[in-house]
Amino acid sequence: MSLYWRIFLLNAAVLVTAVLLLLGPVTVSTPVLFGEAVVLLAGLAAMLFANAVLLRIGLAPLGRLTRAMSAVDLLRPGGRARVEGPGEVAELTTSFNAMLGRLETERATSSARALSAQEAERGRIARELHDEVGQTLTAVLLQLKHAADRAPDPLREELRQVQETTRTGLDEIRRIARRLRPGVLEELGLHSALRALAAEFTTGTLTVRHFIAPGLTELDDATELVLYRVAQEALTNAARHARARGVEIHLSHRPAGAVRLLVRDDGAGLGRAAEGAGIQGMRERALLIGAELAIGDGPHGGTDVRLDVPVTDRGTKGSK
Repeated sequence: MSLYWRIFLLNAAVLVTAVLLLLGPVTVSTPVLFGEAVVLLAGLAAMLFANAVLLRIGLAPLGRLTRAMSAVDLLRPGGRARVEGPGEVAELTTSFNAMLGRLETERATSSARALSAQEAERGRIARELHDEVGQTLTAVLLQLKHAADRAPDPLREELRQVQETTRTGLDEIRRIARRLRPGVLEELGLHSALRALAAEFTTGTLTVRHFIAPGLTELDDATELVLYRVAQEALTNAARHARARGVEIHLSHRPAGAVRLLVRDDGAGLGRAAEGAGIQGMRERALLIGAELAIGDGPHGGTDVRLDVPVTDRGTKGSK
């Protein structure tokens, strides 16, 4: 029976009951007596109450479906509405679940294309910074040194200061290029890349330690890149926003050949702050390799970023 006929018959049953009562034991005089008015108002209240209860029962599956639709998050796939209720509602729920599956597949595909294009663009910019801007600044440094060696003493000191400023800028450009395109990841592998990342973020106010288990399952290039980018984003958040003083990077074994990356800091924690573009980017990258990303409070404060990667055993990869 369709939803329309269900609601129609429920309302019809209430109205027929009221008519039968009026034709039977309940009568109305002219003018209406006080007792009859009380009976009519009580009957009206009873009919409204019965109609509300019956409609609530009949439309409850739609309410549950609405709440399920409101809670959908394509960055957390897998959630589906429970198929229940009369035929039309069940069909609507089934169609919604099918549509959600198609949306998740399309989002994963489009995210993969976007992230691939993003990595290619990062590589191009890093090469231009290193090859073009870096070489230009290196030439400027040599010219400044040549000029400083031949300049009079009052001007020589100023040229030395300009030389140091230029050298600092060159170091900063090289650092940006390394972050854009992690050459150590391509050349030496994930273990060395995580060690270099920890060293890069270690400063006078922030200490980053790494703990990498030996004999981890060998990972493909795409998985290693996702692990590296998630660790990089987690360290960036800890350094810029969490006011952390210490961060730990753990790369360890999990059951069934899985690998876990855990980045734990002692900063201010998440609080009620909304997820920004950085965290959403981590979730999109996790979806690309079928990994599970969890971000929450640490056991002793701070923030835990955990990425569990299911992999098949294709041998072991020693630390590089």
